[in-house]
Amino acid sequence: MFDDRSPIYLQIADQIKNDIVTGALAEDEQVMSTNQYAAFYRINPATAAKGFAQLVDEGVLYKKRGIGMFVSRDARELLRGGRREAFFTGVVDPMIAEAKAIGVPLTEIVQHIQKEEQ
Repeated sequence: MFDDRSPIYLQIADQIKNDIVTGALAEDEQVMSTNQYAAFYRINPATAAKGFAQLVDEGVLYKKRGIGMFVSRDARELLRGGRREAFFTGVVDPMIAEAKAIGVPLTEIVQHIQKEEQ
């Protein structure tokens, strides 16, 4: 489940974010507690808590005292907006720069993309 590329707490946060974006977790749905998460994945509860705290700080999760953590109402759109931005800066912008460098007109790229939609 976890790899050595980044800290485990960040991987936990990313996994929960992905579950929200894909719809596996819906708004106002309760997520596993940090202790349940830690027991299920056999990690330190403090590590799980750090990942959950980051999600609360980002507005993705909210806490109901004595009940647990829940997905925020606008979490999916918030995350999708961030991913859209990252997609353009990390994928599309470098693709355009490479296309210009090798002489591929942007109209040809658009035609190729539109062909994939069919």
